[in-house]
Amino acid sequence: MENESNPANLHVELEKMSGKGILISGGTTGIGRATALLLASAGAKIFIFGRHEKELQDALRDLKKAGSPVSGTVADQAKPEDIQRVFREAEKFLGNIDILINNAAVGAPKMKEITYKEMEYAIRDNLLGYVTCSREALLRMKGRGKGHILFIGSMSAEEKSGSPVYVATKSGIRGFAEALRKEVNKDGIKVTLIEPGSVGTDMPEKTPQEQRKLEKEDKMLKAEDIASCVYYCLTQPERCDVIAIKIRPHLQVI
Repeated sequence: MENESNPANLHVELEKMSGKGILISGGTTGIGRATALLLASAGAKIFIFGRHEKELQDALRDLKKAGSPVSGTVADQAKPEDIQRVFREAEKFLGNIDILINNAAVGAPKMKEITYKEMEYAIRDNLLGYVTCSREALLRMKGRGKGHILFIGSMSAEEKSGSPVYVATKSGIRGFAEALRKEVNKDGIKVTLIEPGSVGTDMPEKTPQEQRKLEKEDKMLKAEDIASCVYYCLTQPERCDVIAIKIRPHLQVI
């Protein structure tokens, strides 16, 4: 009753991020980087990976300013051997992997322009990469009876607009996340899917200036908006299971 009468006590049960071991794919740029910065500032231990050394070092430099333990490596989640190495290195650095944030993804050209190799790579990276990372995380979480796997999907899975191959991968993530949640909830593992609309990152085919203009017009989100959404999902009390969230710009046309 005291919590109900005193607004200051309403959120005392929120999960603390301090000391949590968090692995973030695609944590060197965009949504992944913004999420890593927010969670590191909340005291979490962070391990990130991405495909390029320069972006990794830039992200680690900024992350270290938050004062939490941070590390990372260059890796491509389209390659199973890279995923195996990432989890070995992450487990060594973090101890336990409490949270996996499946975020890394690549765009894809239109069907009349895309090659077979580009199709194969997008599917391996965007879908099979998520599935493989999830399996590696589950192997480690199940024995402890707790953990959280969070997917960054896309509202294109619902809108069915944009590159058909990209839409196919994001639709696959939606189905996989829902089926995975039903399988592993009984093991104490949470599964959450966040589906953003248009977000200003390094992926959209718009210049930074165009993105800033769309953000000011409420037609495009910032990466930090999605990071805040991730933080909300991860900090809900143990009894709460945030299954799926759709978040889009207020005035997004599609």
